[in-house]
Amino acid sequence: MKRSHVEAVVLLLALCAVFGTLGWRMGGGNLINTLTNTAHNLLLNTVFYLMGITVLTGALSKLLAEFGVVSLLEKVLRPLMKPIYNLPGVAALGGVMTFLSDNPAIIALSKDKTFASYFKKYQLVSLTNFGTAFGMGFVVIVTMISFGQAGGALVGLFGAVCGSVISTRLMQRSCRKAFPEMEEPVMGTVNEAEPAELPEEEKKQSVFMRFLNAILDGGKNGVELGLAIIPGVLIITTAVILITFGPGPEGYTGAANQGVPMLPWLAEKIHWVFEWLFGFEDMRLIAFPMTALGSVGASLGLLGTYNEAGILDGNAIAVFTAIGMCWSGFLSTHTAMLDSLGYRKAISKALGAHTVAGLCAGVIAHFVYLAFSLL
Repeated sequence: MKRSHVEAVVLLLALCAVFGTLGWRMGGGNLINTLTNTAHNLLLNTVFYLMGITVLTGALSKLLAEFGVVSLLEKVLRPLMKPIYNLPGVAALGGVMTFLSDNPAIIALSKDKTFASYFKKYQLVSLTNFGTAFGMGFVVIVTMISFGQAGGALVGLFGAVCGSVISTRLMQRSCRKAFPEMEEPVMGTVNEAEPAELPEEEKKQSVFMRFLNAILDGGKNGVELGLAIIPGVLIITTAVILITFGPGPEGYTGAANQGVPMLPWLAEKIHWVFEWLFGFEDMRLIAFPMTALGSVGASLGLLGTYNEAGILDGNAIAVFTAIGMCWSGFLSTHTAMLDSLGYRKAISKALGAHTVAGLCAGVIAHFVYLAFSLL
């Protein structure tokens, strides 16, 4: 029997098992209606809402870059890179750029020869962990604040920064131990005392035109990012909702956001772990970090449903912000990022380090928020 035939049979059996179980509990017609209604509801009430945020944050990000704020932030943060992350000072630019945009922004920087010349090989590889820990951070924080939990979002940002340190350091340590050849510089050496500036185009336009072009170009980038998260939100979030939430007040009616709460049922078996580590009293909340593994945009799609259910509080926002930023879809980006850098052999180590770091970020955010709430 050909491998393709085996895969086809396995896939069909898995689909029949999953949808058969859901259909048996919900009813076949209700299952189909819930799938379509949930996806439609997410598109109208979540995706377009997130797209509005990405357009605004994209415009602001481009504006900050155009008028030198990003460069200023990079210079301010540069002295912290070596003692905290064991990275050259110019790596600060990578953190700022991924925070304002998304994970792949670090790839363009790491492929720049001038930029890469500051790094040893193990440091350059660890940039994937460093950059991913801040991916879509601006969008995540603004979204969290929009739910009226600014304090929780800021605590979550602190947790994500702690997670980035853990992830970067673990990645460096494991690579240096497993691949001694990575101790070598990427290409020659550069005097860190006088770091080279990334080239900028000579600005001949008026201040008004630069301002206008920046916000329009940034807004356009925000639209592209908003469009890019549609598949993740509609597919992943719909699937997660389907196994997280239960029937409505009138039972299964085919309405949006209904399902069979299999995930909370499983989590209840070890509920004390999530209660102690993250402060989750409702096991439906674990769907957020699990979804963030594949797409932080998709996990943000759960916030509205949580808010309607009355289970979204300051602690949840803090933990979600920390884990959402730190994990921000690293399972879907780490492999591609390291492959593009030519270091496939380090993929498993990057994933392992980032998994640990994301959990630590959530735990730190929970206990810091708990400490502040007791003051």
